[in-house]
Amino acid sequence: MAEQFILSLTRKPGLDANSFVVAPCNAQASDFIRRWPDWPASAAALFGPKSCGKTHLASVWQEIAHAVRIGAEEIVSAASDHSVRSQALLIEDLDQTSPDVARDHALMELFDRPRATMLLTGRRPPSQWPAATGDWNSRLQSLVAFQMWSPDDEFLYALVRRHFDERQLQAPSSVIRRILVCVERTPDAVAHFVDSLDRKALSEQRPVSLRLVMEMLGDKGLVESGGHAAPPGHRIVPL
Repeated sequence: MAEQFILSLTRKPGLDANSFVVAPCNAQASDFIRRWPDWPASAAALFGPKSCGKTHLASVWQEIAHAVRIGAEEIVSAASDHSVRSQALLIEDLDQTSPDVARDHALMELFDRPRATMLLTGRRPPSQWPAATGDWNSRLQSLVAFQMWSPDDEFLYALVRRHFDERQLQAPSSVIRRILVCVERTPDAVAHFVDSLDRKALSEQRPVSLRLVMEMLGDKGLVESGGHAAPPGHRIVPL
């Protein structure tokens, strides 16, 4: 496989509902989030690996529900803050912090608030999240949860196409396929690569083409051959 091209980010991609791409890897979770407030329970969870889109979808729910986002380290203080008693709450990466009794008791208080909704996120299923008390562990075992998978080809292809459409750029399918093969398969990396490609095309007054993409990737062997052969030590993986 061609070497991945990873750029440091200069801007964060939008995390609103319009920019969220629905695909098989996230469809069930997306459907549930958009059903709010018609949920079967007052609390729910999203879980999945890093860069699967949890933060984006959680941000969509935060906007829909006018929720307050609190950090995992702020749980104890949030439970004693009367201003958030009746508000929807978003707590992310709950399984990435160490549990303690005070935190678990605070979570139980937030969980039991009347007429208030809470969305939690983590990488593992809630049933595997660390807990310091049996009561909170029991709640985790029965928590309504939806899994999100790593971005699949359908999701990433639609995402790249959307980035081009937003910039009113005509991009051949060969360009999108090359990006998916060579760029790190995360929404952030894809967004930044398309942004860099757009800026390069504008600065050089060139159309977005396979040749331009390969130049950015440093794929000189492919550029010289017209994009048909792989340079030594590389393999082109078809999608």
